[in-house]
Amino acid sequence: QVHLMESGGGLVQAGGSLRLACAASGGSVSVATMGWYRQAPGKQRDLVARITRDSNTNYVDSVKGRFTISSDRAENTVYLQMNSLKPKDTAIYYCSYVFGRYNFWSQGTQITVSS
Repeated sequence: QVHLMESGGGLVQAGGSLRLACAASGGSVSVATMGWYRQAPGKQRDLVARITRDSNTNYVDSVKGRFTISSDRAENTVYLQMNSLKPKDTAIYYCSYVFGRYNFWSQGTQITVSS
């Protein structure tokens, strides 16, 4: 069982920055595809960013140029650096671990962007 411990959520003003961290135990981030998802009230859970074990990344169009996903093999942790935050980024953010048929989720953390 892979456990994902998420940290870094909170309240920030529009234009500010936050960094989310997702630390994995019971599995290696380096062999998995790691993703960040978000879900706003009344909305579906959508992919925000993804990074593969080959370090390929992709982003939803709305965050391109503002968010950066990265991984730290030594810390077994994936990060989401969020810059130039907008109120529309407000959501619960989740970390996902996918390796073959295995798929695990973090508990989620609230990001609120105010103006």
